[in-house]
Amino acid sequence: MSAMDNNWNAELYMNKHSFVYNYGESLVDLLDPNKNEKILDLGCGTGELTNQISKLSKEVIGIDKSPEMIKSAKENFATINFQIGSAENIKSTEEFDAVFSNATLHWVKDYQAAIQSIYESLKPGGRFVAEFGGRGNVETIIYSLRNSLAQNGYLKQSQTEIWYFPSIGEYTSALEKQNFKVKYAKHYDRPTELTDAKSGIKDWLEMFGKHFFDNVSKEDVDQIILETEKALKPLLFKKNKWYADYKRLQIIAYK
Repeated sequence: MSAMDNNWNAELYMNKHSFVYNYGESLVDLLDPNKNEKILDLGCGTGELTNQISKLSKEVIGIDKSPEMIKSAKENFATINFQIGSAENIKSTEEFDAVFSNATLHWVKDYQAAIQSIYESLKPGGRFVAEFGGRGNVETIIYSLRNSLAQNGYLKQSQTEIWYFPSIGEYTSALEKQNFKVKYAKHYDRPTELTDAKSGIKDWLEMFGKHFFDNVSKEDVDQIILETEKALKPLLFKKNKWYADYKRLQIIAYK
């Protein structure tokens, strides 16, 4: 996962947002790596899925834009090659049998550059297996947040655009324009339980939505989060648990 300024709280990510890589375990099954393959984990975060892939493949390299995430990954999985790197400009002297990416590409607004970079990183016949936010992802959360920001006088912040959430048609067309052959594409709803039943939305906003609060006073941030929680409670708080309204896009495409 890679945010706009690439600064992440790796400890908060692991403690309160482990669902990101836990859900990614099924994507490793979709990747179906084998012992003869060299694989790139693009947006590896703290390295949990990279470690899983390493047990099933010949070699895996994990890259992420965040120095904090890479530092944590190296500490936890010292035998794996982790590097700071960008989806838009993958720098490798070798080609990969597969590029794997979980919960990362919605952070990459220059998606055409990322698609080209991924394509160029693959061997002929190599595959790209990814899951990330699709059209409508977290729109309930973001609608309420934008509304509260605007009502509190932060119109500019309410118009912040952080992510790229494409439809199937939009993204598969971009892949095909790069000469990928799209084998599989799925857009689906995935309501996602947040870790803390009391502070789930607050934790989520502080981890993933912090850019909405640029140049917002601490006092107003607290007020806006409270207002957002109140607006969302009838919609996303169920059986004493907070859920995020995730909508995901899964892709398998071949070079």
